[in-house]
Amino acid sequence: MLHWPKNITLALCAGSVLALTQPHLHAAESGADQTFLALRDAARKDKVDKAAELAARLKDYPIPSYVEYYRLKPRVKDLPHGEIRAFLNRHAGTAIADRLRNDWLLELGKRRDWARFDEQYPQFVLKDDVQVTCYALLSRAVKGQPVAAEAREALTQPKKYGEGCVALIATLAKNGQFTPDDVWFQIRQAAEYGSSGVAERLAPVVGADERQVGRAADLPLLTLARGAQSSRAAHETFIIALGRLARKNHEQAAAYVLQHAVGKLSAQEQELAWSQIALRASFSLAPEALSYWKKAGNAPLSDEGHQWKVRAALRAGDWKMVQQAIDAMPAALQRDPAWIYWKGRALATEGQREQARKLFQSISHERQFYGQLALEELGQKITIPPRAKPVSEAELAPMAHNGGFARARKLYELDLRFDGGREWNWELRRMNDRELLAAAEFARKIGLLDRMVNSSDRTKHEFDFTQRFPTPHRKLMQDATGKLGLDMAWSYGLIRQESRFIMHARSSVGASGLMQLMPATAKYVITLGTNYLKMVLDQLDGSQAMASAAYNAGPKRPKNWRTTLPWKIEGAIFAETIPFSETRGYVKNVLSNATYYAALFEDKPQSLKARLGSVTPR
Repeated sequence: MLHWPKNITLALCAGSVLALTQPHLHAAESGADQTFLALRDAARKDKVDKAAELAARLKDYPIPSYVEYYRLKPRVKDLPHGEIRAFLNRHAGTAIADRLRNDWLLELGKRRDWARFDEQYPQFVLKDDVQVTCYALLSRAVKGQPVAAEAREALTQPKKYGEGCVALIATLAKNGQFTPDDVWFQIRQAAEYGSSGVAERLAPVVGADERQVGRAADLPLLTLARGAQSSRAAHETFIIALGRLARKNHEQAAAYVLQHAVGKLSAQEQELAWSQIALRASFSLAPEALSYWKKAGNAPLSDEGHQWKVRAALRAGDWKMVQQAIDAMPAALQRDPAWIYWKGRALATEGQREQARKLFQSISHERQFYGQLALEELGQKITIPPRAKPVSEAELAPMAHNGGFARARKLYELDLRFDGGREWNWELRRMNDRELLAAAEFARKIGLLDRMVNSSDRTKHEFDFTQRFPTPHRKLMQDATGKLGLDMAWSYGLIRQESRFIMHARSSVGASGLMQLMPATAKYVITLGTNYLKMVLDQLDGSQAMASAAYNAGPKRPKNWRTTLPWKIEGAIFAETIPFSETRGYVKNVLSNATYYAALFEDKPQSLKARLGSVTPR
């Protein structure tokens, strides 16, 4: 059986087709471009003198605000405030100004310069930096304002914590807004996410030894060998060690609870221990996971814990527990369309059909995986909405003169996709549907298909699905898939998800799209790519859900996942319970895309549930 390396499959399958979609925008870098890229690198490494020297050589560069930003960035700690304000005023309303304000806010927070921080924070537009959020809450907390509820909602991603978030937790504990339970929850959560450094820094806040907390996270067997001793800190570190051991062997961790914790840990602490083991068992799709969750009772859970408790119940077909677990989620999680849909399914199974119908209706307008499934639960199929009136030249003209789009184009030419995407998306924030359609059409004209898809995806009332779901090289794809009996809608659905038709697409392992190859080779590359997809699909009994997972995570993993199934399950449950978050989202998006492509190609209603099918254990 042939298993191609991931980098080869990316180059020869979706990534290759993507790259053939438009003329190559990645022009040969000029000397000035090379200098700019060197400036960016110097700024990111905080090389002040080097950045200044390189910036001085770029006086007439097409994106001067970026040259200035990278000159200033390494000096934010030492810059006179007037110089920073001058930059923000000169470039007011731009993405790069918001980025420098983000940098400055981090520095002001570290200095505890709350007067300037409080002045600048309301002007920070994106507010997408967890550290800055922590500093904003810390500023209010030191003034005596109640922020505990907001802090609990914000403090869910320990890997993104830094000095500000740790200081916020310590301050809230000191002023009584956080209890020891709150702090220990944060320590357990940090250990759960593999952020043992954060767990150690928080240990002194509750009088624990940071070395013992670190040892529990990194060397759990040493902690467990000592048993559950008498203090609160000893009990908590024992629980952390159980969770860490369960990453490798949940059965051994469960045995430690039964042999060493009963009679030493309180009932609530035993529930915490079982919750740590249940989470790890859920990640490995172990059949014991549900029984562990039941022993965990009402233990406080991280966001991951809440979601995997539901997933374990879904795999086991325990709809009553599905509903209970969703009802126990924080409000923000309960608003996620996934959990609205699954709660609706649970209610319908329990005979509460009217309540279920209301939940399905609340998300059925959303043009994504769970919106589509909800629509089918209401007895409807997936269709393509009427196409909006074509964009006029008058609507298109402002896009060609949009400064942010011009900067985005230059950044894309330099293969700085993240920066280019941020510039482009910044301009979309306040656009109405007609403007978004015009932005998408402009992106089509300049060869940025990923920006076309991204822009058009944002419309709420007017739609153009030829923008949202493009079909580059359709004749070649039709010929190749037709010869193989391969579903062209699924093929395009996978291509769209793989990189949204990004020019010069590169995978995380270095594979490149076919922007490296001449268009004359398109037929051969598409033939290779579609043959590979057909091979994967055939290996997995024609299941598009499993084949999509195999494309993203490798062919062996879906086969292993199906061996853990207790019985045949519907494809939607298989997709929701994939243990890798990236692959889980990938599969949902591919199948959602494929359903819309099929509706476009066949001009008739489609069923996502039918496409998902079911998955049978092997």
